[in-house]
Amino acid sequence: MDDLNQTSPDLFILLGLSDVPYIQVICFLMFLLMYITTLSGNLLMIIIVRISPKLHSPMYFFLSNLSIIDVGFSSSTVPIILKNTISKDRSISLLECAIQMYFTLALGAAECIILAVMAYDRFAAICKPLYYNIIMNKKLCVCLAAGSWSVGFINSIIHVALTFQLPFCRSHHVNHFFCEVPPFLRLSCRDTRLNEIAMYISVVIIAVSAFLLTLISYVHIISTILKTRYTQGRYKAFSTCASHLNVVTLFYGTSIVLYLRLQSSYSHETDKIVSIVYTAVTPMLNPFIYSVRNKDVKETIINCLSRKRNL
Repeated sequence: MDDLNQTSPDLFILLGLSDVPYIQVICFLMFLLMYITTLSGNLLMIIIVRISPKLHSPMYFFLSNLSIIDVGFSSSTVPIILKNTISKDRSISLLECAIQMYFTLALGAAECIILAVMAYDRFAAICKPLYYNIIMNKKLCVCLAAGSWSVGFINSIIHVALTFQLPFCRSHHVNHFFCEVPPFLRLSCRDTRLNEIAMYISVVIIAVSAFLLTLISYVHIISTILKTRYTQGRYKAFSTCASHLNVVTLFYGTSIVLYLRLQSSYSHETDKIVSIVYTAVTPMLNPFIYSVRNKDVKETIINCLSRKRNL
């Protein structure tokens, strides 16, 4: 490939998923389908929550934030994957790479915190129902959402700055399909211990802490549900929480595994598979997991379709 011969210090070559033509076609169609599904599903969720007064509650406010994050997260990675899958020129400039890394890190961290906030919201709704409106007041909801976004973008600035101050003298061929921190650390000939420590601290403070807070919330939720006498009440509560637990397990599991492993234990192929899950699969599944299992969302969609037919 001609692009592999480029030696400009301002260019990197993303090696992508595969060089086999038929695998490239399969990957392109797969990512294209996932991206279209992600955009349509999350945008539909945002619109539904916006137009339906019935869905103007803390739970759906945070769900809208999650959908916005998923649209941005997927859009910061998948279009480049699609381009590089069918193009011979897989080069990306240092600036483009830094911008992409900045948004993926920021939105990924924001999603970690939003998922924990959503777990706390379910805790307040199920364990403290009489005080729910007082606890999850509008001011607190806005502060929690703004805090999630702010922490994500501040955290991202630190890691992007630390990553791109490294000299990449080993190679400019990135064995990945988008710009992510771990593959870039392996390209540097300088000691990357500071970067790794910063990465581990960040993962522990944001991802692991958010996961533990989510876990604590669900311990209380499950304890409260088990005390419910009526089977129908238990089923409704479990159904409400099950969708969020599915998303939490999928997202936290993949991101923590990728960023907490030691450099010596990295595997290029494993990294790529894990990255596909949390950059493309999870954003695609989120709106469907929430809408399929949510009676209010389904009723809103049905009502909107009925109104269009009557017009």
